[in-house]
Amino acid sequence: MPFVTIGGITLHHRHVRANGSARPIVFINSLGTDFRIWDEIVSALDGEMPLLVYDKRGHGLSDIGDIRSIDDHVDDLSALLDHFGLEKVVLCGLSVGGMVAQGLYARRPEIVQAMILCDTAHKIGTTDSWNTRIATVESKGIQEIADGVLKVWFTPSFHATRSAEVDGYWNMLTRQALAGYLGTCAAVRDADFTEAARRISVPTLCIAGDQDGSTPPDLVRSLAALIPGARFEIIRDAGHIPCVEQPEALVALIRHFIASLALGAETHG
Repeated sequence: MPFVTIGGITLHHRHVRANGSARPIVFINSLGTDFRIWDEIVSALDGEMPLLVYDKRGHGLSDIGDIRSIDDHVDDLSALLDHFGLEKVVLCGLSVGGMVAQGLYARRPEIVQAMILCDTAHKIGTTDSWNTRIATVESKGIQEIADGVLKVWFTPSFHATRSAEVDGYWNMLTRQALAGYLGTCAAVRDADFTEAARRISVPTLCIAGDQDGSTPPDLVRSLAALIPGARFEIIRDAGHIPCVEQPEALVALIRHFIASLALGAETHG
């Protein structure tokens, strides 16, 4: 398994190289998951373009580290791109991963060619909602909230027909490091990219699952409205994690978006 230590933090990652001129896509996973949520996307795109997935600090097999703000996650992503010598990338971030993408763009816009922001927003949740979650997890563990979280991650149909996968993702969530989960909850609570989003000047595609109960379509649409020229798309029959529930639909959107970049096409919706 590939690991790299950067700035005292060891990050678990997978770097898939490819021939051709396509820019690398860097995938940034959501709260309480690891990079395996992107497996079907990476499998479908393998060979078409370079791909990089990694476990955020405090998640999966990466170090827990100290998480005080979204900036800590941005630090890791920035350093990881430098480690691989990636000077121009497309960022694809899901939920908190989308906030990390926005944070990297705000800090180093020159290395971001374009962004795909999945089921995310400029501001997610409220201080009270995050503090309630943090207090519950601190006192009773992640398992106390896991059933409720999975209800927004996946649609009722997914729960009814793919119960083994629901069990597996319950395991993924509840086995995350407690400190990493809590630190990232606080980081999302305190992050606000409302003004930063207005300054994004690269092609951006905002995507929402039509049944996402965590970052509903209207919230994702409001992010797209802030970003000049951003395109907004809805994936049908999907909750908060379309890369698991509807990977074919997400791959199709990614391919079309990447093709539009290659042609220099407008990305306005």
